[in-house]
Amino acid sequence: MKNVMDTLKERGFIKQVVYEKELYELLGKESVTFYIGFDPTADSLHVGHFLALMAMSYMQKHGHKPIILIGGGTAKIGDPSGRTDMRKMMDDDTIKHNCECFKKQMSRFLSFEGKNAAIMVNNADWLSKLNYIDFLRDIGASFSVNKMLTAECFKSRMEKGLSFLEFNYMLMQSYDFLVLYEKYGCRLECGGDDQWSNILAGADLIRRKKREDAFAMTFQLLTTSEGKKMGKTQKGAVWLDAEKTSPYEFYQYWRNVDDGDVEKCLKLLTFLDIKEIEELCKFKDERINKAKEKLAYEVTKIVHGSEAADKAMYEVKAAFSDDIENMPSFKILGTSLKVVDILVETKLAPSKSEARRLIQGGGIKLNDDKITDTDYEIPKKDGLVLHKGKKSHIKIEF
Repeated sequence: MKNVMDTLKERGFIKQVVYEKELYELLGKESVTFYIGFDPTADSLHVGHFLALMAMSYMQKHGHKPIILIGGGTAKIGDPSGRTDMRKMMDDDTIKHNCECFKKQMSRFLSFEGKNAAIMVNNADWLSKLNYIDFLRDIGASFSVNKMLTAECFKSRMEKGLSFLEFNYMLMQSYDFLVLYEKYGCRLECGGDDQWSNILAGADLIRRKKREDAFAMTFQLLTTSEGKKMGKTQKGAVWLDAEKTSPYEFYQYWRNVDDGDVEKCLKLLTFLDIKEIEELCKFKDERINKAKEKLAYEVTKIVHGSEAADKAMYEVKAAFSDDIENMPSFKILGTSLKVVDILVETKLAPSKSEARRLIQGGGIKLNDDKITDTDYEIPKKDGLVLHKGKKSHIKIEF
């Protein structure tokens, strides 16, 4: 079988590797246990996690064993970014619930059965039992403050102020790698390239403490050709949970990516053969739309299944061809018929203030009539379609 590093490089995943030659040889001759960490700060994964999950899937398909590390210990403390709106305290029940949601979504990408079955572990199991003095003597002694301050993750924080909690985060993540090495023989940590310093420190800790080989590999972040993170809309994050981001909205997001991002997304986020992708993307005119449709369908199928992908595809085509019968619909069950409320309920607008802004900007139509009054009420009759710009269309039912 092809070495997984060749596959990952060919598809554009890999950003940085430490001891690359040795890791390549190891991955080519035996099954390697590796891990990626996820913080359970929500009950759903989002597009930002998509690329890491695909990389894990490719590695498992090549015979390597994934460990999903849930950052339950970190979640109990709160996100160490210094932003008060992110510092959310989480109890054990919430973390457990979020982990169950993660596992359900991850099962679309990974197998939790078989010879190299994925396993899920929670770092709260060992971090919550640490004796602080013992931890400093055993782990802290292996870290140079001068060296830590040269890490990009810390340099970027120095201007705004670096909390002591943030400064400890590298030690905690490195300790996770050491524990996974001791318990499961984990030799490789992977993650987004913004985690390079922390991942590298963990591999270095194992080499210092155990005198054994350990490796670090980071993946490209999922960004547009302009360098902006993908997976954000006016409504917020694009979630992998159908209740948070419907398959229709999910399909639409990928159908509308910029032309310059289509080939990259097809290589990173689908299992399509490279030659098929290159064939799809060889045209740079309106024929690139076929590649966009393929991208939208394939990623929706991976995340939500074939049935949901088929339905989303038909709904999108119906919306753009004025096929009212197959268009996505919304049934008004409440008492309010105000267009502002309906826009929020249908998720065409994230808030009432945004709905009013859309109306005032001329972005909302009912059938062929532009709505200009923010107090307008939807009339109770058949055949109504609410339009937001040129890309979002919903049939209204009573």
